Amino acid sequence: MDVPKTQKAAIKRGSGDSSTIAIQDVPVQLPGPDQILVKINYSGLCASDKSLLYDEWDFKMAPQTNYIAGHEGAGVVVAVGSNVQDLWQVGNRAGIKWIASVCRKCEFCTNGTDECHCPKQLNSGFTIAGTFQEYALTDAHYATRLPDGVKDEEAGPIMCGGVTAYVACKRSQVKPGQWIVIPGAGGGLGHFGVQYARAMGMRVIAIDGGDAKRDLCLKLGAEKYIDFKTTTDITTEIMKITTYGAHGVLVFAATKAGYEQAPHLLRPNGTMVCVGLPNDPTIIAGAHPIVMCLRKLNVVGSVVGTLKDVEEALDFTARGLVHPILTQGGLEDIHRFCKDINAGRLVGRAVIKIAGYV
Repeated sequence: MDVPKTQKAAIKRGSGDSSTIAIQDVPVQLPGPDQILVKINYSGLCASDKSLLYDEWDFKMAPQTNYIAGHEGAGVVVAVGSNVQDLWQVGNRAGIKWIASVCRKCEFCTNGTDECHCPKQLNSGFTIAGTFQEYALTDAHYATRLPDGVKDEEAGPIMCGGVTAYVACKRSQVKPGQWIVIPGAGGGLGHFGVQYARAMGMRVIAIDGGDAKRDLCLKLGAEKYIDFKTTTDITTEIMKITTYGAHGVLVFAATKAGYEQAPHLLRPNGTMVCVGLPNDPTIIAGAHPIVMCLRKLNVVGSVVGTLKDVEEALDFTARGLVHPILTQGGLEDIHRFCKDINAGRLVGRAVIKIAGYV
């Protein structure tokens, strides 16, 4: 395929709340021996992108990113490095993830389950240039082959949001027929969580605010919906539904209230799964030791997923069981979408159409 010399990219400018995003022409880089170049058709917009773009965390985007965020890319391979032509061909469909590369040699990479903790990993939009550009490089050994039956606009958000929700469901250890609570169930991660949990046989209690979120959550398979705007005591309501409390809670929202409330929604031996990453250092996961011990509660962390987890998450969509609810826009809409995420206005997941940007 013909590869142009320059492309459009969304570039972070400034810092903190005053950061802006400029659409600029930048060079297209050709792949190294172990890389592929992917023409990005769609890229999801993750809350982590927002946090990096507006410096909400202590760690910042590295200069090597050229300040191009994005880590939920889906598109077509347009150039293949000399060492990996047995793995990829021009025209293949590929996905780019938060974890763009791992060393494949350390104990985390070789034990079959923990490559997400490789100390030498590279991260799209954090340590290398991300997917908010028309053409993105990635490690050919760690790119994801996209299956038939999954559209690019669906595959992009699954590269992080989808697999994160799927792995959180697995980490909860909730069995088919048991109760799982999902605060923020109508949001970018939450609406994925509802669908994966339902497809895995769990009984879903969705928590969110407003009638639009109610309609969405129930449509996606939630059995019960609790509106936090009108419910004065959510814990009591959970106990009414479950008798003894839920078997699991997925804490997707990076809020103090979400983390403080979650343990109290659980039954004995229940599991709280921590996913949302707050910028407030005073937020702690868990409860008073008396509560933790007497009720024998479990608190676990969860982060994205392995290469195999991503393949499994995509398979749910290929089989028609999970479909992201998408709010579509272009590179020029990234700033507006980030503000909508902060305000809780965004229903489902934002996805950026990148190919053919004008």
